[in-house]
Amino acid sequence: MSEPFASEHRLSISAAREAGELVMKYFGGDYARWDKGGNNPVTEADLAADRLLRDRLSSFDPEYGWLSEETEDDSSRRSARRSWVVDPIDGTRAFIRGQPHFAISIALVEEARPVCAVVFNPATNELFDAVAEGPARLNGEVITVSGKNALQDARILASKGVFEQKRWKSPWPVMHVEARNSIAYKGGLIAAGIFDGCLLFSGAYDWDLAAADLIVRAAGGCMTDHSGQRLRFNQQAPRQKNMVAAGPELHALLLERLSWG
Repeated sequence: MSEPFASEHRLSISAAREAGELVMKYFGGDYARWDKGGNNPVTEADLAADRLLRDRLSSFDPEYGWLSEETEDDSSRRSARRSWVVDPIDGTRAFIRGQPHFAISIALVEEARPVCAVVFNPATNELFDAVAEGPARLNGEVITVSGKNALQDARILASKGVFEQKRWKSPWPVMHVEARNSIAYKGGLIAAGIFDGCLLFSGAYDWDLAAADLIVRAAGGCMTDHSGQRLRFNQQAPRQKNMVAAGPELHALLLERLSWG
């Protein structure tokens, strides 16, 4: 029996690698950049990669919808059977700073759930991928989330200092907290067990999260909002209010701790 979405999967990997090769020609060099508003940077590399990805992915089936950070939203995606959800460079700030913490993120979404996903960091040559009902892989090798089952000493991806804020009614346990600019790349690192958990406290868009959601789940993990609800993608407003991702036991502990306030 053939793998579901096998053709879209192969195309996504090929397109991600091609886009990665393209953006690395800009990385560390001199290129145009500007602010889209709200301290939200974009570069000519973002736009070039977006054009390439749309050309490659849309060629598979013109009836598939399209949602990308760098393309004006087209409401017809809501009625499409499936939609591509893409961020040509997730982590543009890191890209501009010359830090290897960015990724190309591609997901195919059907009925609000990702069914095919690729997250590719061309600076580190890490390609995470998954297809619905299949395993998650890093550069072709099957990966699983960590088995961490305690908050103490957990390796967490989150904004620096967020757990020391006065908003919390009681202190968090000591954890090893690091920041990464790309949300999609964070998802890959959780799926591979390199970090134990990830928390977002401010909103993120579907193009940041859709591919990571499937890859984390395919690796045996959980990704939800802070109330424990699964994320739904390709809705009218393609934005998620917050996120927590980890292996099942740590995910439950993080949700419990978040509920305390």
